[in-house]
Amino acid sequence: MQGAEPAAGVLYLVGTPIGNRGDLSPRARHVLAGADRIACEDTRHSGLLLHQLGLRAAEGGPRLVSFHEHNQASRIPELLAALEAGEAIAVISDAGLPGISDPGEALVAAARAQGRTVICVPGPCAVTTALVSSGLPAGRFCFEGFLPPKPNQRRSRIRALAAEERTLVLFEAPHRLVALLEDLLAELGDRPVAVTRELTKRHEQQVGPCLSAALAHFQAQPPQGEFTVVLGGAPAPPVAERSDAELRQQLDALLEQGLSRNEAARQLAQQTGLAKRELYALLHHQEEPS
Repeated sequence: MQGAEPAAGVLYLVGTPIGNRGDLSPRARHVLAGADRIACEDTRHSGLLLHQLGLRAAEGGPRLVSFHEHNQASRIPELLAALEAGEAIAVISDAGLPGISDPGEALVAAARAQGRTVICVPGPCAVTTALVSSGLPAGRFCFEGFLPPKPNQRRSRIRALAAEERTLVLFEAPHRLVALLEDLLAELGDRPVAVTRELTKRHEQQVGPCLSAALAHFQAQPPQGEFTVVLGGAPAPPVAERSDAELRQQLDALLEQGLSRNEAARQLAQQTGLAKRELYALLHHQEEPS
C-alpha cells in the first residue's frame, strides 16, 4: 500500500495542465498542497496557478523557488540539500510534465545519483496529446524537442533525421515556426503534418494536412503561442524485387554453408520477407530435370 504523500526527502515531478485547468489530477493537487517547496520555471506563472487552486504560498502553502536553465547550476545543489534535510519537493514546469526539454531532467539525474527517491505524478503532456490526435502513426514515434535555432544547424539536424521512418514530434517557438516549416519542406519534401497550438483549450488549433498547406497558413496568419509539430516519418524504402535466378543463387550459397533446404528457405524468407514455401519451391524446381 502506498504511503502518505508527499513524503519527506522525496522529489516529485508533478504534471500540470497544458491549457485546461480541469486536467490537474486530484493527486497532483494534493502533492502540490503538501510539498515543502515547489521548484518552477516562473514563480509568477506558477504562483497564479497555485492561487487558482487555493494554495496561496503567502498563507502557509508551499514555498516557491525559481528553477530554470539560467540558474540550474546553483539551484540543483540547493534542492538536493533540501531533500537531504527531509523536505518534500515538487517540480513543475510552466505547462505539462516536467523533465522534458527543461532543467528537471538534470535535477532528476542528480537526485538519482545521490540515491534519492524520485516519483512522477503523471499528468498532461503536449507530446502525446498532439501525437494521438494528429491522425499520424502513433505506435512508434521519435521526440526531438526544439531543433537548433540557428538556420544552418537546424537544416543539418533535419537532414540527419531525413531517413527516420517513425513519426517525429517537435517543439517550436512562434517566432521560428515559419522558418522551421520552410526548412522541413525544403529538406524533406511535402510530408503530412499536424501543427498544433492551444492544446486542451477552447480554441485548440491543428493545422495541416501537409507541410506546404501549414506553411501557407502561417505565412498568412502570424503564429502565436508555443507549438507542437507532429511530422510524418520517411516513407519506407521500396523492397527491391529479385529474380528467381538471384534467389536460387542465394539459396545455393546457403546450402553450400551446410544448411538443409528447409533451413536455407527459412533463413532467406526472414531476410527478404518472401514466403518460405515459395523459396522452397524454387529449390525443388531447380532439381527437376529439364
